[in-house]
Amino acid sequence: IDCPGHKDYIKNMITGAAQMDAAILVVSAADGAQPQTREHILLAKHVGVPNLIVFLNKCDKAIPDLIPLVEHEIREILTKNGYNGSEIPIIQGSALKALDGDQSYLSKIADLVAELDKLPLPIRDIDK
Repeated sequence: IDCPGHKDYIKNMITGAAQMDAAILVVSAADGAQPQTREHILLAKHVGVPNLIVFLNKCDKAIPDLIPLVEHEIREILTKNGYNGSEIPIIQGSALKALDGDQSYLSKIADLVAELDKLPLPIRDIDK
């Protein structure tokens, strides 16, 4: 579910997120955590999304020395909202560079997929 930081999307996020077993939170490394970042984390927790993976996007556009600070800020926000911020994987990359075929950034997408593969499989009512 794509949930851009616009109030009209919040209803869609709540409806869709209530059914999710995991979410990928995409945060711009160039801009850092924005108010909608905090809102998305808070809403994900309140509707019961148990697993998050963070993709720190636009690392190619960010000031390299600031990327660890952005990551630290995201971990703090995750922790304040009831997630284990120190344990949630944060993948640094650039979606645009990966789409352009840049191998170093393509490998980051592979890392993201690998983290998704590590998530526990949900138990559904039909599995019981």
